[in-house]
Amino acid sequence: MAKQQPNQQRNRPAPSRQQPIRQAVKALSDLELPEFFLNHRLQSFLLMALACFVYVGSLGHQFVSDDAIVITDNMFTQKGLAGIDGILSKDTFFGFFKVEGKDLLVSGGRFRPFTLVIFAIIYQFVGANPFVFHLVTVLLYGVTCLVLYRTLLLMLGKEFGENYAALTAWIATALFAVHPIHTEVVANIKGCDEIVTLLGSLGTLWLSLKAFDTGRSMYAWIGAVVFFFACMSKENAVTYLAVIPLALWMFRRADLPKIVSLVAPAFLGFLVFFIIRGTILKWHFGGAPLELMNNPFVKLDAQGNWAFFSGSEKLATIIYTLGKYIMLLFAPFNLTHDYYPRHIAMMKFSDPAVLLSLATYIGLAVYAIRSLKSRSIIGFGILYFLLTLSIVSNLVFPVGTNMGERFAFMPSVGFCLIISVLLVNLMKSGNGWAPGKLTTVLAIAGIAGAAFAAKTFMRVPAWQTNENLFFTDVNNSPNSAKIRNACGGVLFDKARAETDEVKRKEYCQQAIPHLNKAIEIYRDYADAYISRGGANLLLGNFEQSIADYNMVAKLQPNNPKTNTMLSTAYRETGKNYGEKRGDLVNAMKNLNLAWQYDNTDVETARLLGVANGMGQNHSEALKWFTKAVELDPANASNLFDLGTAYLMSGDKAKADEMHAKAQQLDPQILQKKGRR
Repeated sequence: MAKQQPNQQRNRPAPSRQQPIRQAVKALSDLELPEFFLNHRLQSFLLMALACFVYVGSLGHQFVSDDAIVITDNMFTQKGLAGIDGILSKDTFFGFFKVEGKDLLVSGGRFRPFTLVIFAIIYQFVGANPFVFHLVTVLLYGVTCLVLYRTLLLMLGKEFGENYAALTAWIATALFAVHPIHTEVVANIKGCDEIVTLLGSLGTLWLSLKAFDTGRSMYAWIGAVVFFFACMSKENAVTYLAVIPLALWMFRRADLPKIVSLVAPAFLGFLVFFIIRGTILKWHFGGAPLELMNNPFVKLDAQGNWAFFSGSEKLATIIYTLGKYIMLLFAPFNLTHDYYPRHIAMMKFSDPAVLLSLATYIGLAVYAIRSLKSRSIIGFGILYFLLTLSIVSNLVFPVGTNMGERFAFMPSVGFCLIISVLLVNLMKSGNGWAPGKLTTVLAIAGIAGAAFAAKTFMRVPAWQTNENLFFTDVNNSPNSAKIRNACGGVLFDKARAETDEVKRKEYCQQAIPHLNKAIEIYRDYADAYISRGGANLLLGNFEQSIADYNMVAKLQPNNPKTNTMLSTAYRETGKNYGEKRGDLVNAMKNLNLAWQYDNTDVETARLLGVANGMGQNHSEALKWFTKAVELDPANASNLFDLGTAYLMSGDKAKADEMHAKAQQLDPQILQKKGRR
């Protein structure tokens, strides 16, 4: 410490017109704050407890949304410790898709193995127990808030005094802990990647500041290891390679050589990660796909073909979206987990909202740049926000969707810091401070925090189950093809599981409008066609079902399930023509088409036997009943029908043999077939 103070003095700029303000701020260290705020150990515990408390309701939740990708449907996670090798050697999505290629659907691929390793370890000992996974997530969030508080204390204390740092860090962390925009990250277990990334990044910043203050490079090298694991959790940790130098320059007045020496270890940690990532993903960075569900910046051109947005359309849409982030930070209403196309429509620079957002960001950037000289905390908060948001803004590289509340998790630190500084600065009085205004400041912060916490409490239950989440958020994202498909899919799944015919049809009738809307938004949405085809089939809308499944075959020619779906649709259509309409011609036509798509379906073979028998074509009936028995020799009903076919063909001995075998398998077969 003593060795560095002369350097700090030499690095200090000449006094400026901002100096009186700085002196006023520093004067706060001479004021007495309640001991409550100066007990940092107590505050660390209380802030961590606050963060955990607002999410205690999530402990009883199930696995939802993207938890399937990283836990419940991930073959590596489900292997426990044995799956760690696969997690570390493949794209993060590979364990979910389980085939080469699909894991790279999102541009550039994803390599975020660290949190999956954590999940695999948990799975090894408790299996698919959502309570434990949610508990770990909530505790990690609490620890992150604790580290945020300690980092802000350390970062601000030396330049602005212990009292100012204590109050600012306390308000900022409390607001961060309860902010509703974090609900997606904490209530969705998959959000651990965001939490661990911020935790590791803040830890690296704290260690870098500690290295500067103590002159011990060991802290910086420990920070390199911590930063490596932050990067292994999610790539956006890289933005701290700009945040850390900025903090050292603004709050420690470090010169360039000192900054380079302290940031170099963290950069080395990132470089090791980058090389590993590139090697695993074969240095695939890729371009944006021409597919709406993985690239929101595509549209239908005048010829009805998919095309990319023009440069101005894409930029205008991104700028509008950036404005939405600021709006949600100030007023976190109408939250949703789904900002997929077309929740946000294609925008143009003629739209007033785009121009307002652009003006806001230009103003923020200008203020932040001008504040560099005065080393303002608000300027730092703005630059922090802009830097950490940049990598998920779609300006640097495509992220696969317009926006996401999880993308605001790291940038919201800057927002909360700015609000905290503005509140604390209300205590300014001329060139000094008015400690009597502390109550007012705490009251305003308390009201804001209480409002945020109340909104968080109300938002958490939405994440209890997939069904609850989808049908809550569809009200806020009615123009998202993805959530419309999700709602339709849930209703269709409920219909398939329902035994009551009336309720089954009700579910299907509720599903189809959602699926129609999904297809209206995205005409090539294969998943929506699959669910709609199934719902139409259960409703008896056979032609529509066949049309939907044919569209799936066109969109996904290599989908192994397409033939089965088409076979089922044609089979049920043929059955309907034969049993309900008495139209044997169309019954045979559709049943033969069903057999062409799936020549292993027992029911199709049986129905072809029945249809041919009704048409007095006994030799064909015998052939099809024989095929049905070959496919399912333990089915007593098919054996009995085969016997009947033999009888109609004049072979009574063979008929008796088949009937006897059927009775051996099912003594009640004669009663079931209406024989006495």
